[in-house]
Amino acid sequence: VQLQASGGGLVQAGGSLRLSCTASIRSFGRYYMGWFRQAPGKVREFVAAISWIGGSTYYADSVKGCCTISRDIAKNTLFLQMNSLKPEDTAVYYCALDRSNRLSTSINEYDTWGQGTQVTVSS
Repeated sequence: VQLQASGGGLVQAGGSLRLSCTASIRSFGRYYMGWFRQAPGKVREFVAAISWIGGSTYYADSVKGCCTISRDIAKNTLFLQMNSLKPEDTAVYYCALDRSNRLSTSINEYDTWGQGTQVTVSS
């Protein structure tokens, strides 16, 4: 399985970006996919996750209200729509796959990671 993330870039504060992550996988089980981010000098942190089959979503408190995670099952693609971006949202964003069949916010539960896409928000 490979994950390919894209959609990052430079945006002004208050702007929007839509990240994508395409999974090269034959079929999904009752998996979860998530987004994490890592700012310079900080640990990687959970952003959001989605149940691939059921579509249930879960967000970190820091992004509730400004971000929406979704997926296109037919295209094996995960999305993260980010609105009202702030400079503190600047980070490398990673998509990840969790095949444990349960929701987790821990990086240790995610077994496959994309290469990351840089998001930079200028003030």
